[in-house]
Amino acid sequence: MRRWVKSSYSDGEGGQCVEWAPGYAATARVVPVRDSKDPHGPTLTFESTAWAAFIAGVKAGEFQG
Repeated sequence: MRRWVKSSYSDGEGGQCVEWAPGYAATARVVPVRDSKDPHGPTLTFESTAWAAFIAGVKAGEFQG
């Protein structure tokens, strides 16, 4: 079973709620991501290197909402 963790960027008010499963990512080398408002909905899976590059870009301010 995957343990899901809500992103620190989620606002806690029901918006922008993204979760990921770090334990699964550490063992499977892929990062599952889902919408926490729809836990039974689809899960996107990214290669861990692609996910790391995306996170680095977010932290660097490359992606604006």
